[in-house]
Amino acid sequence: MLKPEVRKEYDRWCGYVTDAELAAELQAIAADEEAINDRFYCDLSFGTAGLRGVLGAGTNRMNTYTVCLATQGLADYLTASEDSPSVVIAYDSRNKSDVFAKAAACTLAANGVKVSLMTELQPVPVLSFAVRELGCSAGIMVTASHNPAEYNGYKCYGPDGCQMTDDAANAVTACIRKLDVLGGAKTTDFDAAVAAGQIEMVPLSFVDKFLDVIQKQQVFPEAARDAGLTVIYSPLHGAGNKPVRAILDRIGIHAVVVPEQEAPNGDFPTVHYPNPEFKEAFDLARKLSATVDADILLATDPDCDRVGIAVKNAAGEWVLMTGNEVGCLLLNYILVALRERGELPADPVAVTTVVSSRLASAVAKGNGCEMRLVLTGFKYVGEQIFLLEQEGHPERFMLGFEESYGYLKGGHARDKDAVVASMLICEMAAYYKLQGKSLLDVLNDLYETYGYYCHQVVNVGFAGEQGMKDMAALMERLRADRPVAFGGKKVVLFTDYRESFSEAADGTRTVIDLPSSNVLSFDLEDGAGVIFRPSGTEPKVKAYITATGKTKAEAEALAVVLKDEATAIIKG
Repeated sequence: MLKPEVRKEYDRWCGYVTDAELAAELQAIAADEEAINDRFYCDLSFGTAGLRGVLGAGTNRMNTYTVCLATQGLADYLTASEDSPSVVIAYDSRNKSDVFAKAAACTLAANGVKVSLMTELQPVPVLSFAVRELGCSAGIMVTASHNPAEYNGYKCYGPDGCQMTDDAANAVTACIRKLDVLGGAKTTDFDAAVAAGQIEMVPLSFVDKFLDVIQKQQVFPEAARDAGLTVIYSPLHGAGNKPVRAILDRIGIHAVVVPEQEAPNGDFPTVHYPNPEFKEAFDLARKLSATVDADILLATDPDCDRVGIAVKNAAGEWVLMTGNEVGCLLLNYILVALRERGELPADPVAVTTVVSSRLASAVAKGNGCEMRLVLTGFKYVGEQIFLLEQEGHPERFMLGFEESYGYLKGGHARDKDAVVASMLICEMAAYYKLQGKSLLDVLNDLYETYGYYCHQVVNVGFAGEQGMKDMAALMERLRADRPVAFGGKKVVLFTDYRESFSEAADGTRTVIDLPSSNVLSFDLEDGAGVIFRPSGTEPKVKAYITATGKTKAEAEALAVVLKDEATAIIKG
């Protein structure tokens, strides 16, 4: 039975909403208490990842009311601390992204906040770049990244181009809580605001500035120009189509786009899940490879902050590489190639997350590079870039990456950048092609040097209100009743990043100097490990598996065991 407050809010929306689509949805669920509850049992939370949710009517949905509410909170936060705040807004190809971007622009303009709005859909890194390039107080990116088609979202960025900090997000949240979702946000007419100069459209030529900066991140330009590399590329109906193809053309890489996935389309009709982590995303690219002799398959997600690749093995079969594998390959390539050119700076630094491959640290150490480990969230990578800039040595930053297919070279953006990553991945493939090697050959060389690593990620969804409670209970259960072994390998170190400590098998505790985060890590014998973490953007719990072995087969066998055990723990 519906709680009285949920029924009251539903009735209030029914009497207020004039949007025909939302009104029809509200009417359609009038007799479905479960559907009403799911839409109204809570408000979409505004955190450092902004908003993200299913499109539709209700306080727990992405719609113009919840978007404008969040934007009014942002406007109140900015105008309380600045005399002349400004915000740049970008959006991807998702359904309603352009609508939400315009609605946010109108709310900001109505509050006296100067708005710069992208003329057409653009990737996340363009937004991150624009915040600092245009000298804005904040940035908004309307996107739900690689979520299914029924989702959309809204990410906020600070003046440094990083996603908003915890303190800023908490302050915006406090402003939002003072407002009524129905009528609490100011707004104005879009065309009138443009005519008055309150909203400025960012010219398309701005993207050329972004690409100019990207191109400067090349490591070995001759390789891309001389190797004759051919790439089959899919933007997965997203924002990467123009910038990725433009940068590859600039550096001399021949890219053939998957025609069925070229045009922006928020329904993502050719894939169930527009995520380059999954093989399904490459089905049409593989099909096209029957008629196009390609060296590599490349795909970017809808907001073009993540990129995945597939390469051919010795049998001529396409193999999807993991984010960890590509990250380690890129790090090794950048360090090796810069050293070869005599351009490797003193004291190079790389950054990755605590859930990413331990192989990355080994590769860094083997190449005389410092590896800094940060929490999941690319703003923490951006923070390290800022620290190096403050020290006067931005050139020391070599690469930042997350296992979830996010990479960044350079300080132009402070978030994942699939445009620069696509360029570097293709350049890297060209570099090794000139040596007669594939990326799989080079990866095997790394394993021969540093040991065999196999990585898996477990994803278990938790739906609805009960699902959120179950996720929280799972993490508390793991804290209270810690496993002492996984896959027959003893836990040698337990780390609780929320409580900020590590505990060795002998009970010795060490304080962790990182921001609090609900992550539990179990380091095992022989360098293996299992890490549990609730997703910050989706209703799911992830387990990150690292398996090691003296041979590839041994590591892969252990990975299967660890994955099965972690899955069983999450599912209870």
